[in-house]
Amino acid sequence: MALQISATNPEHPALLLELPWHLPLEQWPDEVLVPLPRGISRHVVRYARAGDEVIAVKELAERPALREYELLRDLDRLGIPAVDPLAVVTGRTDDEEAPLESVLVTRHLGGSMPYRSMFETTMRPATMHRLMDALAVLLVRLHLAGFAWGDCSLSNTLFRRDAGAYAAYLVDAETGDLHPQLSPGQRDYDLDLARVNISGELLDLEASGALHPSVDAIEFGMEICSRYGSLWDELTRRSVYPAGKYHFIERRIRRLNDLGFDVAEMQIEHAPNGDSVTFVPKVVDAGHHQRQLLRLTGLDTEENQARRLLNDLESWMATQDDYAPGDPLGARPEVLAHRWVRDVFRPTVRAVPLEMRGSMDPAEIYHELLEHRWYLSERAQHDIGLDTAVEDYITNILPKARETLQPTPATAE
Repeated sequence: MALQISATNPEHPALLLELPWHLPLEQWPDEVLVPLPRGISRHVVRYARAGDEVIAVKELAERPALREYELLRDLDRLGIPAVDPLAVVTGRTDDEEAPLESVLVTRHLGGSMPYRSMFETTMRPATMHRLMDALAVLLVRLHLAGFAWGDCSLSNTLFRRDAGAYAAYLVDAETGDLHPQLSPGQRDYDLDLARVNISGELLDLEASGALHPSVDAIEFGMEICSRYGSLWDELTRRSVYPAGKYHFIERRIRRLNDLGFDVAEMQIEHAPNGDSVTFVPKVVDAGHHQRQLLRLTGLDTEENQARRLLNDLESWMATQDDYAPGDPLGARPEVLAHRWVRDVFRPTVRAVPLEMRGSMDPAEIYHELLEHRWYLSERAQHDIGLDTAVEDYITNILPKARETLQPTPATAE
């Protein structure tokens, strides 16, 4: 059988053809591999370079490879945080024409880390709580989209920094199934698997001495259930308000916006006696602040990064002479936002040398600089300005953080 490459982009097959598909993945030479940290996997996984792309290559049987490829494409269309599927390579044979397993090719998620790499230095419990928050948000988003993961775990997730928090991305969709809607039983099954898997992974870390002594692995496994339950209830619960109190509905929608979700469709029913109104969010989409920032500035960031950048943008706009909300003669918000990107955001990020940025993307760098500016201003009891904060950050903070900000082959800007 001839080698076949099914790809999402017409440019990818030509780039992928240069890789040594005639060799089992475990035997690929170092010159084509990229030394990035890998998580635990039931399959052989390697990072390689294809042109300017850093790719993850996973070896598995043809049918599950094709199935996972299609599921990842479905998740991409639904806007779910997951690795990008690039191609499936089938019909592989070695030099003696013996068949080799097919491979699934995905794009490496720049700036991301598997959980085991994050525990190489003992992780504080507060940071672990943020990981559980990120994983709970991911699982809720999957379930709202009708996707039953079937193997939710830390091992099947990648984490990226997100303005003091983390964003979680699905890595392994092999056991997943997409449905029009999930039943409570399907969601409970996924959640129970997550609890068992996470507790087991943390117990493994505890046995190796990599878990903080104050962390109870079983309790942290239970935490995903409570955090998931709270978020799911907030996003889907039915609210009953007195008739005429429509601002209660607006307040509920704003609370969902604060959590990072938009209400795309809602159901409002009046009681037969006219005394009350029932409100149910029918469709919620994650990424409220991401979409708002993208619309204003063209910057594509994580959700918490977008929230932080929007706050800074609004503070900056208030200082501009032509900022006049509601005045038709004032500058439009989009015009001011692009001026902020040009005059503030980009120059500030570019002031940090490329070789010192490590795995941080531009939005995360800007967040770190805002945090450092706040810290120095608090200490000085006055605003020290962004330029001073950048200079101090480069001189005193980045050199100490080099071990935790190791550069990745992904482009920084």
